[in-house]
Amino acid sequence: MLQKKSTVLVLAPHTDDGELGCGGTIARLIREGHEVHYVAFCNCDESLPDGLAPGTLRDEVMRATKVLGIPAERVSVLDFPVRHLAQHRQAVLQRMVELSRDLEPQLVFCPTREDLHQDHGLVAVEALRAFKARTILGYEMPWNNITFDANFLVTLTDEDMDLKVAALAEYESQKHRPYITERFIRGLAHSRGVTIGRELAEAFTLYRGVL
Repeated sequence: MLQKKSTVLVLAPHTDDGELGCGGTIARLIREGHEVHYVAFCNCDESLPDGLAPGTLRDEVMRATKVLGIPAERVSVLDFPVRHLAQHRQAVLQRMVELSRDLEPQLVFCPTREDLHQDHGLVAVEALRAFKARTILGYEMPWNNITFDANFLVTLTDEDMDLKVAALAEYESQKHRPYITERFIRGLAHSRGVTIGRELAEAFTLYRGVL
């Protein structure tokens, strides 16, 4: 997918979105020697189940990204309020502009514009604005996508898939959510793989391709 060592940026509106949308691809890119950076815009303390301490999801995303192979210094968790990113649109865009300038990523992952979650859609739109000169892939989140244009598929090995499952297992606070179960994660990857005659894959919408 990338012909030489490249810088890759994963934009996650919330902690766990990056692993859910492209965790297997992250594992593959790191295995192939690329430099992956991960930015979560919300620490999601407001969404924690009762009884869990603030900072729980911040700790979980650090552990999850470590499982995938991303060094801690390349992971950032910002403090925008969950479900209210639209009220901070300019600040979100400014942070992306800074990331584009500082990292100069060749490949950027973000949610899709069609994602129904208000924070996800905002990050997608601003990513297209900030990184329009880069290759941009929108990742799939079926529980939020009524429509999804799967026009770019990334094949995965069993090892890539195992790392994605292990990373998401670090989210103990989210284990009640049906889309974080191993059965769903593996099933989606298998179904995407079948569409291209492979065992496992993750699907993306290619918004911009720059070679």
